[in-house]
Amino acid sequence: MSDNPKWRELPILRELHSQWLASRGDKLADSFQRPFGRDWETLLADANLISAESRNEANRDARMLANASLLTIKTVKHRPEFIQRVAIPLEAASRLRELFPECYPEPNDKFDPTAIAWEPEMGFMREARVSVNSGDLLKLNSFFKNRSAKRLIAPIKERSIQIFDDEKRLDYLLGSALFREGRLSLEMLACEIVGQPFGWKRGPIATGKILVVENAATWHSYSRWNSERRLFGAVVYGCGNCFLENVRHLADILAEFPSPQRVFYFGDLDYQGLRIPTEASKRATKIGLPQIEPDLWSYTHLLKFGKQQEVEYDPPETSFVLEYQWLAELAEPVRAILESGNRLAQEHIGLEFLSTCHDEPIYR
Repeated sequence: MSDNPKWRELPILRELHSQWLASRGDKLADSFQRPFGRDWETLLADANLISAESRNEANRDARMLANASLLTIKTVKHRPEFIQRVAIPLEAASRLRELFPECYPEPNDKFDPTAIAWEPEMGFMREARVSVNSGDLLKLNSFFKNRSAKRLIAPIKERSIQIFDDEKRLDYLLGSALFREGRLSLEMLACEIVGQPFGWKRGPIATGKILVVENAATWHSYSRWNSERRLFGAVVYGCGNCFLENVRHLADILAEFPSPQRVFYFGDLDYQGLRIPTEASKRATKIGLPQIEPDLWSYTHLLKFGKQQEVEYDPPETSFVLEYQWLAELAEPVRAILESGNRLAQEHIGLEFLSTCHDEPIYR
């Protein structure tokens, strides 16, 4: 089969292929017995495909590549328009090699980690066996060898391109055996993960309350509604998982207000939609920021007026009791919905609903 060379420029394929290579290390493609797959939403975020237009294009590209048998896709149960997961089938390995020949140097069968003069930070390589490309290991060793350089704490992507000539390589390696306890760390590499700054819109008055909204459309509607109802000093776009990863940036928004602020959250009622604010609240309080409270007014209306969607997803691995408890008096009705295999999208509480809803939110 002759594949279109232009496919190599498709962001979703490039990102999935790069992550697949990072997971392989020096292993040969035919040594794998299971396809490499990724959660669709996570892959979109990794590829920085955030806007509605870029997400729609990625959806079309993934379906086109699936029709060509270069990818496989799994859609949400009863909602075939939504992709849940994508994977690279085992038989596509040779085709990817032809599309991305520069990513496949000849394997170095003579690489012997015991024969390398490892720097102290890489000393664990004398006994450890990690599935990481040998070229990456040597580049890391060279980085540590330069003892004369003054290291400032740099963003991870800047450090990554300095070491590997690839701004995303360190992100991929974070999930490898290199970063197990007692081995490498971001502190040793003098870098940190820097997420995208929050988009937010200041309210007409400083009310002492800030609202974080999970999804873009609902953020837009709540911002417009707030300009009239004057409930929140700011409405912040949480951007799904970005809020969890970047909760420390709330400090920048809080600093814009002269008085202390309470931070409320409104998102989808599904497992991920609850995991994000509850985990973010733990991280916020650890660094001296306000806890993240549920916007019970919005969640109450979502339970009352939203239409449940049946979805297919794996339940959380650990007990979800604390996440339910975060919703206070709404915990049990939400638990019943999620454990029956359904969810509620926050977009049900949109601009038209808000403009015709006249009951007054109360924040105790």
